[in-house]
Amino acid sequence: MKSEANPSARIRTLRETYGMSQKVLAERSAVPLELIKKIEAGIIPDLAPLVKIARTLGVRLGTILDEDRELGPVLTRKGEGEEHLRFITPNAQRLENGLKYTVLAAGKAGRHMEPFIIEVPAKADAPRSSHEGEEFFYVISGHIRLEYGTLSYDLSEGDSIYYDSMVPHRAVALDGQDAQVLAVVYTPV
Repeated sequence: MKSEANPSARIRTLRETYGMSQKVLAERSAVPLELIKKIEAGIIPDLAPLVKIARTLGVRLGTILDEDRELGPVLTRKGEGEEHLRFITPNAQRLENGLKYTVLAAGKAGRHMEPFIIEVPAKADAPRSSHEGEEFFYVISGHIRLEYGTLSYDLSEGDSIYYDSMVPHRAVALDGQDAQVLAVVYTPV
C-alpha cells in the first residue's frame, strides 16, 4: 500500500483499504462520525482521536503520522523536523492559532515513541486530551501550565514532567507569550 502524504489521507487510505466505512470506523473507535469526517477533511483538533483511530485500524500512531522508511537511527537536525499536524483549538479563528506539532523522527520504522516539538500559542485554548500511554514534556521556551486531571503544574524553560496520558490533560501558554515544548508520546500497541 502506497503511503499518502498527510495524516488525514493516510487514515482515509487505511480505512478504504480495509473496506471500512467512516461510520464503521466511528463505531469501532468510539470517535464521533462527524469528527471522523473532519479529520479526513484535514481538520485535526487533537491527538487523542488519532490514537483511537490508529488502534482501531491496527497500526501504530506513527503509521498515521508519517511513512516508516528507516530501520536504523533517524537523525533530525535543527529546523529539519516535519510539520505534520496543526490542531485547531476551539477559540482559534485561523489555523495558525492552533497547536503546531512538528515530528522529529519521521520515517523511523517500528518506533514505540513519538517525539514532537509542540508550539503552544499564547491565545490557544486547546481542549483536554485523554488517550492511552504516557507523555514526557520538556519546556524549551516560555512558560506553560499543564492541567492534569484536577491538578495543574506551572513549568518554565528547562522544566519537565512525565505523566500518564489517560488522565485528561492540556498545555496552556502562560504570561501572554507563546511557548515551545519537546513532547515524547508513548502509546502501547
